[in-house]
Amino acid sequence: MLVDSPPEQRAETAPAPPNRRAIRAVGLLVAVALLVAVALASIAVGAKELSLAQVWHGLFDDSGTYGDVVVAERLSRTVLGLLAGAALGLSGAVLQALTRNPLADPGLLGINAGASAAVVTAITYLGVTSLSGYVWFAFFGAAAVGALVWFLGGSRGATPVRLALAGTAISAALYGYLQAVMIMDEAALGKMRFWTVGSLSAADDSAITQVLPFFAAGMLLALGLARPLNAMAMGDDTARALGADLNRTRALSMLAATVLCGAATAACGPIVFVGLMVPHVVRSFTGPDLRWILPYAAILSPVLLLGADVIGRIVARPSELQVGIVTAVLGGPVFIFLVRRRRTAQL
Repeated sequence: MLVDSPPEQRAETAPAPPNRRAIRAVGLLVAVALLVAVALASIAVGAKELSLAQVWHGLFDDSGTYGDVVVAERLSRTVLGLLAGAALGLSGAVLQALTRNPLADPGLLGINAGASAAVVTAITYLGVTSLSGYVWFAFFGAAAVGALVWFLGGSRGATPVRLALAGTAISAALYGYLQAVMIMDEAALGKMRFWTVGSLSAADDSAITQVLPFFAAGMLLALGLARPLNAMAMGDDTARALGADLNRTRALSMLAATVLCGAATAACGPIVFVGLMVPHVVRSFTGPDLRWILPYAAILSPVLLLGADVIGRIVARPSELQVGIVTAVLGGPVFIFLVRRRRTAQL
């Protein structure tokens, strides 16, 4: 579904009045405080009960006790949630700006499908069973699909419509392949069932170390695209008049979204709605300026992801629901609300 950008996004992003900039800055500090609170809750709260003394001891005096081990596991899980949430939020914001579709998400260009298909192939035909193996296959699958979408979308002549159509077509084909392989191979189905729902529970230092360079590079690239994407929001002709290189900006945006979403999917599996909901909600109070949307999305997306992970640990005690299930349950009604609100506004 392609939605034209609203009129206010086509206008020049004028500098905000000083009082509005101050409000946005204060809001950013509040978002950081909220992120810190959710991160602490992610370490302290879970399916296994721990006292505050055990949490404190596990953080600062690791001696291998039961509580220390649990805190260490939750700390890795929390760090991965912070990185993956920021990556999904930034990639969603960049893709919404690139396609000029405020309801776009990282799955629109087939990146999730590419990562999933690569992992299915690795499990079924190459015997890969470890998370460290999944990471690399998922990442390169996402990168390959990103490059293919860019080529089919017209390469240097790519437009938002062509990119979205190419991504949708490739996603449909890859998900068909994924389902066929999983149906024919019961062993692959059993191994993939856990990964495909999206989870932070398998986080460890090795997986984080492997994907950290990609998270860092993708985030820096995405944040650096705020100004050229602001120019492109006003239309191609206006952007050219302002000196923006459209082909370069689109190529770098595709690269940033692919690296970020690919790394997050590789480490956690495909997690839906985070990259759609948070940038869309953020835009409602920051306005169309990506210089504010991107930082807010990078901070509030981990709040959503870690919050959903904590909820999943609590509601099914002593077991837990995977974070991908919780975000899907939360995201479905929110998505319907956003679509209906936008439709009502256009009437």
